[in-house]
Amino acid sequence: MRRTFLLICLSLSFLLAMAQKVVVSGTVTDQRTGRKLTQASVTAKGEGVTVVTNDDGYFALKTDRKPEAIVVSHLGYETKEINIDNTGSLQIKLKPTAIELHELVVWTENPRELVNIAIRKIPTNYSKNAELYKCFYRETAMKRQHFIYIAEGVTDMYKTAYSHGTGRDRVAIRKGRRLLSRKQSDTLSVKVMGGPVQPLFLDVAKNTDFLLNDEELDNYDFTMDVPTQIDDRTQYVINIKPRVVTDYALYYGKFYIDRENLAFTRVELSLDMSDREKATRLILVRKPLGVRFKPREMTSLVEYRYEDGVTRLSYIRNVFRFNCDWKRKLLSTSFTATCEMVVTDKSPTTERPISGRDSFDSKDFFYDRVEYFRDPDFWKDYNIIEPTETLDNAIGKLLKRYD
Repeated sequence: MRRTFLLICLSLSFLLAMAQKVVVSGTVTDQRTGRKLTQASVTAKGEGVTVVTNDDGYFALKTDRKPEAIVVSHLGYETKEINIDNTGSLQIKLKPTAIELHELVVWTENPRELVNIAIRKIPTNYSKNAELYKCFYRETAMKRQHFIYIAEGVTDMYKTAYSHGTGRDRVAIRKGRRLLSRKQSDTLSVKVMGGPVQPLFLDVAKNTDFLLNDEELDNYDFTMDVPTQIDDRTQYVINIKPRVVTDYALYYGKFYIDRENLAFTRVELSLDMSDREKATRLILVRKPLGVRFKPREMTSLVEYRYEDGVTRLSYIRNVFRFNCDWKRKLLSTSFTATCEMVVTDKSPTTERPISGRDSFDSKDFFYDRVEYFRDPDFWKDYNIIEPTETLDNAIGKLLKRYD
């Protein structure tokens, strides 16, 4: 019996060891300046598993087996492939891209027409089939310089073919956790409504009703900017700015369009804050009676990745900055809310894997759908965006208040 028991224990230990993920971690910096590069994309070659670096330039990539290599890319830098000999921490230095203009075919026509062509090519450039994405989502809120709210989770995102609209696309929370400050001075809490659904709304290549349609684009002026590179592929860069006055706030922004296939690869948007009333109507859902809300900034970043002949959504980040004060108080308090989502894995699907009951609604609050931080092994084998040092410290401080 003892021998049998030992054999069973050994067998279980072996299976557990086999099931553990391999972790490849490191820091990505600028080769010339040493500056840490945030939002650099890190992908396991041949695996399709992806993460992005945090604000400290750090990443941790988890795979079923040790990858032969990882591919690291960042806007304006040469893509680098690193062979993996061991799983120790890597120090990766990216070289800024030097674009030789004599090798470029510069678009000299109307930049608006270039955008129109890119819109017409969306059905051929993006996925023609339904896909299921595994994503990591995080949202935070800060009062001045300290965190008052932190939530993060793993979500499934079902997307139909890009020839269809977003009506049947769904998001479901598979695992999540939250922390809320218990300091008495934090009398005002901040929540982001519909946070995990934002990737459906901000996927401008699929949700063309948001921005990429004739009626909306007629509100903007277009100018060509200096070309750049993403993943060693040259990108046309087009600036947009409001051309007319509308009854709602417009955006300043940039479109990055792949020179070879004319696909949108990156979109940067910044809400026009010149009319605070219009900006407030777009940003603010509700507030306590007596609180005055003053918007300062709303920026959005949408990134796509070209892989195996298909361009797919890869990363989204939203930042909201605003001030609040109570009537009869002289000083206002600054707040920052940030939410980001990275696609860590994908798979084709012929079924709708997310039911209406499990689907996250655009009017839902992530805070209300997840549990508190408790389990130190909460994420286990999931790929996440590692917390920055400041966020990591904030989590520790907030947990102490709950203990």
